[in-house]
Amino acid sequence: MAQRCKYLQAVVFDWAGTTVDHGSRAPAIVFQEIFRSRGVDITEAQAREPMGMAKRDHIAAIAATPSVDEAWRAKFGQPCGDEDIDAMYADFLPLQKETLRHHCDVITGVSAAVDECRSRGLRIGSSTGYTRELMEIVTNEARRQGYAPDCVLCAEDTPRGRPAPYLLYEAAKQLDVYPLWTVVKVDDTPVGIEAGRNAGCWTVGVTRTGNGVGLSAEEIDALPDDEVRRRCNEAASRLVAAGAHDIIESVADIPDLINEIEERMSRGERPN
Repeated sequence: MAQRCKYLQAVVFDWAGTTVDHGSRAPAIVFQEIFRSRGVDITEAQAREPMGMAKRDHIAAIAATPSVDEAWRAKFGQPCGDEDIDAMYADFLPLQKETLRHHCDVITGVSAAVDECRSRGLRIGSSTGYTRELMEIVTNEARRQGYAPDCVLCAEDTPRGRPAPYLLYEAAKQLDVYPLWTVVKVDDTPVGIEAGRNAGCWTVGVTRTGNGVGLSAEEIDALPDDEVRRRCNEAASRLVAAGAHDIIESVADIPDLINEIEERMSRGERPN
């Protein structure tokens, strides 16, 4: 039987790219489509850059990117305004809902890793930039595949989404855990890591399965090992720059890291 954690109380996981949807494919596809439908093409990299934000904020961040702003002005003769962003967000929701149905697979190793965390006495929280309506699709499918966190916090559950710490505060409240330095936040996006730091949690960045690499498991398997390492290293660099205390390739690796964090805490270390 696994030894129970002495210091840590909970782990809060992100969803797309962290526990489901290897490569965080679903949102990237839809962000590109809603701009393309208005005659403004954006790259996958531009679609992914603000990943982790609440989705309306994400659309606004893409529109504010200098090259996208220039293309929008060339097309419409004026900058992208609030009404345009609202209209794209309205289009985003039904399209994302349909796309999600094909991107809800739990990432290999996640369910077993979460079970291991629970066996050590850890509570399991989750947060996302998706709305609750969208998450109904994801959580139902994830539960069918063996992954069901103790709480699910969505974009509309707090006044502001990531990088604000409020989703983590609410998760701590619902899980009944404190102080926040006994919580581990696991995320594949820089804004998710920033939220963890802002809340005072241990922060763990995910590379191989996440938004920073942006590839399905099949696409990764088709690449040479050195190319996979290069892409993972690039993703890790962005997550470390955002403040990640640790980096893992997949949530499947979290049990061993929990041991390392427990060891640090036994020496009096705290996330800073």
